[in-house]
Amino acid sequence: MDWLTDPFALAFQQRALLGGALAAIATSAAGIWVVVRGMTFLGDALVHGVVPGIAVATLVGFDPAIGAAVAAVVMIGGIRLVHRQTAFSEDTGIGLLFVGMLGLGVILISRSPSYTGSLTEILFGNAFGVTRGDLVWLTAVVIMTVGGSLAFYRRFLVLSFNEQKAQLLGLRPGLAHGVLLTMTTLAIIGSSRTVGTLLVLGLLVAPPATAALIVRRVPAMMLVSMLIGTVSVAAGLVVSYHAGTSGSATMAVLPVALFFVVLTVRSLRAGRLPR
Repeated sequence: MDWLTDPFALAFQQRALLGGALAAIATSAAGIWVVVRGMTFLGDALVHGVVPGIAVATLVGFDPAIGAAVAAVVMIGGIRLVHRQTAFSEDTGIGLLFVGMLGLGVILISRSPSYTGSLTEILFGNAFGVTRGDLVWLTAVVIMTVGGSLAFYRRFLVLSFNEQKAQLLGLRPGLAHGVLLTMTTLAIIGSSRTVGTLLVLGLLVAPPATAALIVRRVPAMMLVSMLIGTVSVAAGLVVSYHAGTSGSATMAVLPVALFFVVLTVRSLRAGRLPR
């Protein structure tokens, strides 16, 4: 039993567990719609797009959440500009800004005297550096993402399967899409300190995708996703403690590994794996 409790004996370890669990809940609330709508590439772009804002905030000395929010707005605006002003699909703008924003972030961070340390913490997080202030911020993010998911449930559901029908029903798909982007951005920003801007995609996509393999109804998917994410955080911290690995990376990798385990079991039961 000590094997399970020792990793959470100290206050900073307990904060890491609570912060990770809150991040898992927030990312599941937004991530389930990202997966259902097939917006994973856009979610990945947002993950990279917030890096310059966090970098500027770190260099100047103001709240990284504000910098990340501004960068996300620039990212979304740039994607829409490319899509509206050219004949290219939205994926083209996403791909361009995906690399451009990440590269700009690394350039800005490289001007810092503590370049290596700053880059590592921004990109890969610091699960054991979570503060009480971070927990308060994450709690607010959970309230906003879960609340938004519940309040816009019908709009998100119809939009996920038929945007034209959503328009005909007067559900204002443009507003719903904007709210979903806002929720996703909040979840990414809120979780970046815990699991890092690059690794947060593991919690944003893997638990919802795994849940979608297990259950079929969206409310059940969301609950199962939150459970998978929370368990992955706890298990990741335990493994990290005993194996001496990065806590943030281990938390992000476990749900991805679980997805492929569930997929393999499901395929074996259906007889779909190649012989």
